[in-house]
Amino acid sequence: MNVTQTTSQQLLAAIGITNVVGFFLVLARVTPLFIVAPVFSSRQLPARARTMVALAFTLGLFPLAVRGQHVPDDALEIVGLLVKELLVGLAFALCIAILFAAIEAGGSLIDFMIGFSFGASLDPMTGNNTAVISRLYSLVAVAIFIVINGDAWLIQGMSRTFALVPLTSTPNIAAIGTGVVGVFTTIFASALEVAAPVLIAVLLTDVGFGLVTKVVPQLNVFAVGFPVKVIVGILVVGASLPFLGGWIADQLQASVAQALRVVGMG
Repeated sequence: MNVTQTTSQQLLAAIGITNVVGFFLVLARVTPLFIVAPVFSSRQLPARARTMVALAFTLGLFPLAVRGQHVPDDALEIVGLLVKELLVGLAFALCIAILFAAIEAGGSLIDFMIGFSFGASLDPMTGNNTAVISRLYSLVAVAIFIVINGDAWLIQGMSRTFALVPLTSTPNIAAIGTGVVGVFTTIFASALEVAAPVLIAVLLTDVGFGLVTKVVPQLNVFAVGFPVKVIVGILVVGASLPFLGGWIADQLQASVAQALRVVGMG
């Protein structure tokens, strides 16, 4: 036991306690990215793999983050900095996750309108119960995220947060929290943008069936209307998916910029 303690003390002395504290501060900011952010936090990635990637990511950002910083050695100050780093990283990751939450919410609106919400099943990406269109939109969003190198955008954005909020600075957490809440309020508007083509098509279909019912009261609208709404919804979804891809790419870039603005509010 004494040999182990001696070896640990020698290793810390060789590395430097300041470097060790700085590494864990950077890791605290990076960790929320692998808990909240899309793709990085996917349950399809083993926890061990996410841990190894987070450590490698932290090791790469460490020289940039600690440059010119005087890391304290007081225990209370270190704990306070760790909490601050977790909050800053969480604010950045949440601003990105909100975009994917809006896409999934838009798919849920479509499922509700065309009746697919009755067949909700487990989404392997999030672990939540989602219906067919919502799951389809989530998978399309992940595919586009990978194709347009969204992971590189997130990594670059995270690296820029260390210039906006240095390791040893004390940001205004309340202002950052207000910024995150403001981003949360955009979920419904973004969901409507995603689902608008299908919602309009299904609404017009319902209006058409209402007019038909007035003209032909004997027609059983409930027997005819449901399959027609499903067909119309699927056709419009297929026609709008190419445009959804461009929208996701633009919104992802805007989300990273918005996340940096929120972090910079501190």
